[in-house]
Amino acid sequence: MNSAARSSNPSDWAGSFEPIERVTNRLVGAAFSPHRHDTYTVAVTMAGVQTFNYRREIRYSLAGQVLILHPDELHDGHCHDEAGFSYRAAYVPPTHVQAVLGGAELPFVANGVSTDPALIAAAFNLVVDCAGVEDPGAYEDALYDLAHAMNNAAARVATVRIANRTAVMRAREFLETAVVVGTRLDELEQVSGCDRWQLSRDFRALLGTSPYRYLQYRRVELAKRLLREGAKLAEAAHGAGFADQSHFGRTFRKTVGLTPKEWLRSDLFRTIVL
Repeated sequence: MNSAARSSNPSDWAGSFEPIERVTNRLVGAAFSPHRHDTYTVAVTMAGVQTFNYRREIRYSLAGQVLILHPDELHDGHCHDEAGFSYRAAYVPPTHVQAVLGGAELPFVANGVSTDPALIAAAFNLVVDCAGVEDPGAYEDALYDLAHAMNNAAARVATVRIANRTAVMRAREFLETAVVVGTRLDELEQVSGCDRWQLSRDFRALLGTSPYRYLQYRRVELAKRLLREGAKLAEAAHGAGFADQSHFGRTFRKTVGLTPKEWLRSDLFRTIVL
């Protein structure tokens, strides 16, 4: 049995990039014959054991591990046992990775399977957390983390340069005015006068977080204020610029460590930091 779901949802349009393909699949008693993609295959094994031939060796991916298959590399896929396996995948064009890395050689994850915590976290964010999210900035942010995690896993040495503080401060000031309406990297590029991916690197270097997450933090702060003023959850989500209440709940929990309802019941709800 091969049960697959391919996504063509508009949320998979990657901001200023062409759309990416996402797949959710469960394989039992079936196999993929040898084939190639012209994209990176970024897959998270959700359950079972995935077995495949890659670069003349048999590889295994267990639940919670990540596959990063380089473009144009021949591979197959089959079940390790009768229980089968399930996975979720995203197919990331190398041009997207190139945009982040600024023309550097594409990173190659030698074994195809990684247990590196940073790479797993980045892949899970791009493949699972960003699926169905309508905010293009979520993909751009996840792409940045994935590209650099792959680069680190490939043991590449990053070039040291001085960050453009003026551009970062311009971007930060603009983000403060765009909490509700939101923005994208191409807009920040125009505002700051700096290449969007270089701006992402410099923003992280000087402020410790990405432009996208900086905006999410400001949205959560605004939502907290609205909740303290008596707004309902749906009202706070909409008033702080979240696409829907589900997106609000996920982002709130990632930022605070509690769901909005748990936060409302906690002492933190009554704590205001001045």
